[in-house]
This record gives sequence, C-alpha cells and structure tokens, in this order.
Amino acid sequence: MNKTKTPPCIGHDQETEVLEDMDTIMDTLIEDLMTPQNVIVLHNDDVNSFDLVIACLIAYCDKGYEEAQQTALIIHNKGKCIVKRGSIEDLTPICTALTDKGLNAQIQ
Repeated sequence: MNKTKTPPCIGHDQETEVLEDMDTIMDTLIEDLMTPQNVIVLHNDDVNSFDLVIACLIAYCDKGYEEAQQTALIIHNKGKCIVKRGSIEDLTPICTALTDKGLNAQIQ
C-alpha cells in the first residue's frame, strides 16, 4: 500500500500574508503598465566616433561593452536607436550628459 504525505496546511495568518504580498505585486505591475515610459533616442551623426558613442552608452546608459557596440552599429545603420527607457525625471540627466558629450540625443 502506497501512502502519500499530505502537505502541511497553511495557517490563516500565512495565507493572508501571501495574499497581501500578491496584492502589492499586482498593484506595482499595474502602476508600471499605467505609467507612460519615455525613451532617449540617440541619432547618428557624421562627427562622433564609434568609440565615443560606445563609451557614452556604457557610462550613461548602463550598457555592457558588447551591447554598446551593437547599439552603436544600429544607430549608424538605421540612423537612430532607443538607448534608454524610464521616467522623464530619470532620463533628463542622462540625456543632458549625452548631449554635453556632443551626441545628438533627445527624450521622446
């Protein structure tokens, strides 16, 4: 005869805590979906080198070296690329830093 063990029951307090955690997670996800996201678009130019663009993407846009290289190639070949997403408050200093380096960046 094969007997299976019944899992221990979750207590009422634990169940309530789990449901409250799920509510918090759902509220956060809904808020994230409802909040419009802005983007920084970096445009190609004939002035700046690949090395400068890559260095700026690493320094200001939190990209790794390979991702920065790929992004620089996309900008070169397609004329522009989204390089960062976020709130206007988060993106403004990043966009300013990119333009201060001579890059053609704008928030959309």
